[in-house]
Amino acid sequence: MGALLKCENVSLGYEGDIVTKNLNFTVNSGDYLCIVGENGSGKSTLIKALLGLKPQLSGNITLCGEVGKNEIGYLPQQTMVQRDFPASVREIVQSGCMSRCGFRPFYNKEEKKLAHDMMHRLEIEPLAKRCYRELSGGQQQRVLLARALCAARKMILLDEPVTGLDPKATNEMYELIDSLNKKDGITVIMVSHDMNAAVKYASHILHVGRKQLFFGTKENYLTSKTGQAFLAVMGGDDDE
Repeated sequence: MGALLKCENVSLGYEGDIVTKNLNFTVNSGDYLCIVGENGSGKSTLIKALLGLKPQLSGNITLCGEVGKNEIGYLPQQTMVQRDFPASVREIVQSGCMSRCGFRPFYNKEEKKLAHDMMHRLEIEPLAKRCYRELSGGQQQRVLLARALCAARKMILLDEPVTGLDPKATNEMYELIDSLNKKDGITVIMVSHDMNAAVKYASHILHVGRKQLFFGTKENYLTSKTGQAFLAVMGGDDDE
């Protein structure tokens, strides 16, 4: 259970304007870390920094063990443009293998098999030839998750993965992510405003505000002042 990622004294922001500071946490192999906090507290910015897509203002983000930046799966928040993307399910899932191709302009047999296996794992194999934009929101998220898994070897980062999904699709998505973590051993880092899901599925909680408010196990979060106060405030949002 070695460390895969370390964040040390990290500050994030835009053009010198700090959004959140003094972030210190470690993600170990097999963890399910939920990042929570109020809107504007830098959760999505942190995800981008962990992926190397956005530089931190200060501090160090270190990938440990055998994880490289191109070996992390990423499921970003979906935009309307992405929902209307005119490609087949198979094409989108296979595109997750691009980082494995190097300078090759085609996918090899192993990469095609990987894409097939991920579609089978996420139960979207029958949709392989369908056009992505014709799918339901829940099906689209499964396609993007399969794509992320083609890129990942050990870790996936998810930014609000159930936004816009109906309750049934939301529950199925959470159960699927939990299964990938527990059965497949994939380390999960997820940004979520859904405290019920965070408390139900996560092994660890990182609570960010203008600074780091809490990092530790879910059990310790539930008994902490920060956790109890936030859960009380967010309690009214459970049915949204």
